[in-house]
Amino acid sequence: MNIELGTASVVTLLLASIRITAWLAVAPPFATGGVPRTVRLMLAVGLALAVSNTARAHAPAAELGPLVTSAVEQLLIGASLGFLTRLLFSAVEAAGALIDLTGGFSLAFAYDPLSASTTSVFGKFYGLLATTLIFATNAHLVILQGFLRTFSSLPLDGTMSLSHLDTELVHGLTGMFVAALQIAAPLIAVLFLADVALGLLSRISPQLNVFQVSFPLKIMLTLGLVGLGFATMPRIVTQLGSTAASLMIRIGTG
Repeated sequence: MNIELGTASVVTLLLASIRITAWLAVAPPFATGGVPRTVRLMLAVGLALAVSNTARAHAPAAELGPLVTSAVEQLLIGASLGFLTRLLFSAVEAAGALIDLTGGFSLAFAYDPLSASTTSVFGKFYGLLATTLIFATNAHLVILQGFLRTFSSLPLDGTMSLSHLDTELVHGLTGMFVAALQIAAPLIAVLFLADVALGLLSRISPQLNVFQVSFPLKIMLTLGLVGLGFATMPRIVTQLGSTAASLMIRIGTG
């Protein structure tokens, strides 16, 4: 059995694989130590085959100069789109870091084997929770669909607008901080009120060892409120996935 591939098909598969590989190397939930590089490469080739029919019409000429230029462009496009996706989902981990800071858990740091870095307790926990919920809520399919649609809005022979990319980066960064505050704000408000109450208690009863009471109280409040907040996390992760997909599509159409 002989399989013949045209030059345009090979060029399309190569360039699409470069863009997808660069995106998978940065974007969650695939850019973690839990996903082997071999799996990411196989997934990149499989997705490139899926979009080859759409992208083939815009494949550049099979010459060294255009191929090298297009390969560099696809690498930058994939990395940029992956960074935007990671920027949005970093809001969940940032919310965990805010909770650590307010609840006093920032004193303890743990090594995260998935990101190969040190992070705070709830920052790590919320990051793992977001990765799990991305798959549990099928948000990864929405993200993949949004990314693959960029091959129509931003074809292989297209050029990304840097000014539009700057605008979307600013919006993405703003959205990350807003989402992080929305996730962590209720718990931060409760812990702040607890600190105020403990301060008033120390003024009313100076002989009471407030420090001895404050640590177990804040730990109990933090763990209880984090547990209550689990019910809202699937909806938040789903919204972040939809936002990431629409953001990547807007990058191409801008």
